[in-house]
Amino acid sequence: EKNMREMLGEEAGDFFRALQNPPALALRWNPLRGGEERAARFGTDPVPWEPLGRYLTREKPGNSIEHFAGALYLQEASAMAPARALHPEPGDRVLDLCAAPGGKSGQIAAMLEGRGVLVSNEIDRSRAGVLAGNLERLGARNAVVCSEHPGLLAEKWPETFDKILVDAPCSGEGMFRRDAGAVDAWSAQAPEGCARRQREILESAASMLRPGGRLAYSTCTYNARENEGVAEEFLQAHPEFAPEEFSLPGIGEAREGMLRLWPHRLRGDGQFVFCARKRGEARGSRQSALRPRDCARALDALGEEIALPDFLRGRSLLLRGKRLYALPAETPPLEGIRVVAPGLAVLRMEKNRVEPEHALAMALDPERTRCAPLSGEQAARYLSGEEMEISGEAGWRLVTCRDLPLGWGKLAAGRLKNHLPKGLRKQTRFWECE
Repeated sequence: EKNMREMLGEEAGDFFRALQNPPALALRWNPLRGGEERAARFGTDPVPWEPLGRYLTREKPGNSIEHFAGALYLQEASAMAPARALHPEPGDRVLDLCAAPGGKSGQIAAMLEGRGVLVSNEIDRSRAGVLAGNLERLGARNAVVCSEHPGLLAEKWPETFDKILVDAPCSGEGMFRRDAGAVDAWSAQAPEGCARRQREILESAASMLRPGGRLAYSTCTYNARENEGVAEEFLQAHPEFAPEEFSLPGIGEAREGMLRLWPHRLRGDGQFVFCARKRGEARGSRQSALRPRDCARALDALGEEIALPDFLRGRSLLLRGKRLYALPAETPPLEGIRVVAPGLAVLRMEKNRVEPEHALAMALDPERTRCAPLSGEQAARYLSGEEMEISGEAGWRLVTCRDLPLGWGKLAAGRLKNHLPKGLRKQTRFWECE
């Protein structure tokens, strides 16, 4: 409390009162899934600094078809600021170094518009699985998911990325009003220990950024030690970096590359964002050292049953076990790295046949794919694992509801066989189907 009063002065009272208020709930709609009207069902009040963000006015969007199909992502409004400050552009090679559970990575994937590559890393293997699942649900076509120590990545990928986001592990003071466990876990020693870890992660990030590249560092904590303190120490240790000035609508302009989001000044839990640019110009052309196996025949076999999308053309193919992945064109070398998903999982090679992967279903455009459109009630049955009677020509179908992809089904003799992965099946009814 003393530190906050020193930082905020007369505003401290407003700050502490804001922490007693219920947290603002928000979502980000996914442009890879169509228009803004899908999010309007749940909220129309915009998040000023995120064009795709809306504050929630309707409860339980997580129990909706839109959420399952990746048309929206539930994300705290302040947490939408770092990716906007990073400003990734289509064609960039981007690294999200501490990426789980995937909200900021999904945001970056939308801004890349399927061009370039997003490498999302999470050192914790179980959390990396959640990260991969969220990117799959959102239909990210150009993402690679790793689970590796930042120091090892720095050895493998020197001066590799155009943009790097470090949403660092922190003492979590911004979670206090949302999570009682965050209060219990906090201690007076936590900020110093976190700052030490944050500096180490930034050291790794600095070496992986290309000359002329942009680095964004963020935390959801309030204390200056982990925020301005870490940023200033980084600049002192790295004269090759300069603060990058930026501004965000509804928040204001950064000073020395640093910007604060306070819960008493806006609708959000708070965030710190620091941006810096690596001096110099990009050197040479980018080359991927990957030499993946040629599995084009398997892809051709699948193409005889499913109209494969244009975005798969020209991509390198990589076979891992039975799964065939299509790698983004700018994928960095992956040898010696723990990879969860090296690209988009396209198909699975079974004995005497190939089957399309769920990730491919979530990345397809229903308007350009043979579909089995379902009503809301039918969709609820499909998502619980049921088969159903549907007429039509035999073969694979992209199962959809409201023009949103849900997964695969195979039509034969008037029945649609359910190919939704068992781990994704839900036994509860969606509220809009009741």
